[in-house]
Amino acid sequence: MTPPAETQGKRAPPSKEHFTKNYLEGIPPAPEGKRTWSYDTKVPGLAIQVTTAGTKTFYLYRWVDGRPEKMRLGNFPAMTVEQARQAATKALGEIAQGNNPANMRRTSREEWSLQDLFDDYLERHAKPHKKSWKEDADQYRRYLTPWAKRKLSKIKKAEVKALHIEIGENHGRYAANRLLALLRGMVNYGIRERELELSNPAVGITLFKEEERERRLMSDELPAFFEALAEEPNETIRDYVLLSLLTGGRRDNVLTMRWDELHLARATWEVPSAKFKNGRQQSIHLARAAVTILEERQRQATGSPWVFTGDGATGHLVEPKTTWKRILERAGIDDLRLHDLRRTLASWQVDTGATLAIIGQTLGHQSQATTAIYARLSQDPVRKSVDTAVEAMMLAGGVSQPPTDEAIPLKKER
Repeated sequence: MTPPAETQGKRAPPSKEHFTKNYLEGIPPAPEGKRTWSYDTKVPGLAIQVTTAGTKTFYLYRWVDGRPEKMRLGNFPAMTVEQARQAATKALGEIAQGNNPANMRRTSREEWSLQDLFDDYLERHAKPHKKSWKEDADQYRRYLTPWAKRKLSKIKKAEVKALHIEIGENHGRYAANRLLALLRGMVNYGIRERELELSNPAVGITLFKEEERERRLMSDELPAFFEALAEEPNETIRDYVLLSLLTGGRRDNVLTMRWDELHLARATWEVPSAKFKNGRQQSIHLARAAVTILEERQRQATGSPWVFTGDGATGHLVEPKTTWKRILERAGIDDLRLHDLRRTLASWQVDTGATLAIIGQTLGHQSQATTAIYARLSQDPVRKSVDTAVEAMMLAGGVSQPPTDEAIPLKKER
C-alpha cells in the first residue's frame, strides 16, 4: 500500500511498529516543516501522524473505490491505542460492506445543523410571512440554542418529547406547546422548501391540554392596581399599561401605536390592516380617559412617529417585563399578564351589559360565525359599551375620570 503523499519523495518510507502507549509517547516531533508517519502492525492502515509541534493524530489510510482515503480518527493520548484500533476496525468493516466511511463523514459535515435550519427559516419564511417571527426567535433562543450545532438527522423524537415535558414542567404547558409547534414547523419548512431528506422528530408528540385562561382584574384588585400605576415613575410605561387596559388593544398593536393612526377629535384609533393576520383594519373607540392620556403625550411628543417611544433599535417601547413585575409587586397582585388587561376590558363590558357581538367588535375578533353580525354593528353601541366599562372599572378602583383638558393623574377619590 502506498503511504500518504507527504511521506514520499526524499524521506524514508514510514515505519511499521506495534503501537503501544510507550512507543507513541516516545515518538519525537517531526523535523521543521515536515510530518512523520508510523503504521500499526496489528490493524491494517492504522497510522499515527506526528507534526513539528509534536501533535500525534491517528488516521486510517486505505484505498476505497479505486482512490486513497485518509480518515482522521482522533488525537493521542485523548484517544488510546485500543480506541484507535476499534475505530479503525469499525471503518474497515464498513469498507468491506461496500461503504465509504470518509464519504459518510463528509456528508455529515455538510448536513444542516439546527442553527442552519433556523437561520434559513427565520429569514426566508418567518420574517416575510409571520407577524409573530420575533416570538419564534425568542422561543428558539430560550429553549433550542443548546441544540444549535446538532445535525438535524441526530435530533430524535424521544429527545424532543423529553424537552417538551421538561419545558411543560418548568415553564408551563403553553410555552412547551409553542416550542413544539415551532420545531415542527421549522423541520416541515426544511423538508418542503429546502428539500431536506429528513423525518420530522416533532411530529406525533401529543400537545399538553391548555386550559382556557380566565384571569382578569377583579373589582377588589383595581384600587391597589391603579395606586401602583400612579406610583410608577416611568411615565411611558405607565401610560402604555393604562392604554392597554382602556382600549383592549393587542399587546404589540399598543406597543407600536403611531400618531398617524389616532384621530383624537373623533376618539378613534384606526389600527392598520398590516398589523393583523386577517388583513382587516380595526377601528378602536377611545374612552375619555384614553383620549386624555394621548392628548397629554401628544403635547410632550418630540417628533417621533411612535406614541410610546423607546431607546432600542425599533424606536418604540418593547414589552416592559421588569417594570410590569414591579407594578404588580407594589399592587400585591399575582399571576396577571399584560394580555389579561385586554380580557379585563371585555369582562367588564360583559358585567355592564354588553352583548358578545359588541365585545367582539371592540376586540377586533374576526370569525366566520360572527363576521356578518359585526358588519351590521354601528360604532354607537360599541362606544357606549366601552365608555360604560371604563367608567365602571375606574369607579371600582376609586379613581376619578379626568377632565378632558388635563392629563390623567390617577386621582384617588377620598
